Amino acid sequence: MINRNSFLRFILICLLGIIYPSFKSLNEEKRLPKILILGDSISIGYFPFIEKSLVGIADIRRPMLPNGGFENCGGTSKALKHIYNWIGETNWDLIHFNFGLHDIKHVNPVNGKNSNSFNDPHQASPEQYEDNLEKIVEILKKTGAKLIFATTTPYPNSKLKPARKPGMHKIYNQIALGVMKKHKVKINDLHSFVLPRMNELQRPNNVHFSEYGSKELAKVVVKSILENL
Repeated sequence: MINRNSFLRFILICLLGIIYPSFKSLNEEKRLPKILILGDSISIGYFPFIEKSLVGIADIRRPMLPNGGFENCGGTSKALKHIYNWIGETNWDLIHFNFGLHDIKHVNPVNGKNSNSFNDPHQASPEQYEDNLEKIVEILKKTGAKLIFATTTPYPNSKLKPARKPGMHKIYNQIALGVMKKHKVKINDLHSFVLPRMNELQRPNNVHFSEYGSKELAKVVVKSILENL
C-alpha cells in the first residue's frame, strides 16, 4: 500500500516532468543568438544601424574601448594580438568579420605610422595578409560560431591619406576569398555591393561612407546575418 508521503512525492515528480520542459522551452525562446561584429571603422559606421535592426532578434556586440566607444579592430596584425580578448568567454552563435583596409595602407617602416608614400610598405604585405587571415580564421573556427567574412569595400583612385594604391582592394579580396573558400566560410560581398555605387554611398575622396551609405551597408549585413542564423 502506498503511504501518503510516497504518493505526494510521486505527484510532485510528475508535475515537475510536465512543468520543467515548459520552463526550459520558454527560456530557450527568450535566449537571443549572440553575434559578434569584428571590423574597422567601416563596420563602426554601420554597427548602430544593424544593432537597431536586430533588436529583439539577436544580441549583437562588437569590441569596445574602456571609455565606452567602439574599438577599431584595424588590420590582421592587430587582430592577431587582440582576437582572444575580443572573443572573450562568450559562446557566440555567429561572427561577422572583416580585415583588409588597414592591411592595404602604406606605413612608415621605421615607426609603423601611416604613410602617404607608395614607396613605403603595406601594413601587411599580400603574403603576410594571407598568413594572418589563415591564423585568424583558425582561431574563430574554434569558437564553434557560424562565420561570415565581409569583403573589403572599394575606395576611390584619387590620392588618399594614408596612401592606398588604386585597385589593391581587389587583390586583397582575392586573397581573402581564397582563404575563406579553403575554410568554407560564408561570404558577405560588400565590395560588389558598393563598387557600382561608390559615388552615391561614400564620402568624396575617402574610404569612409556617408550616413546614408552606412545605412545601406547595414541592410546588406543584416540580410547576411539573418540568412545564416
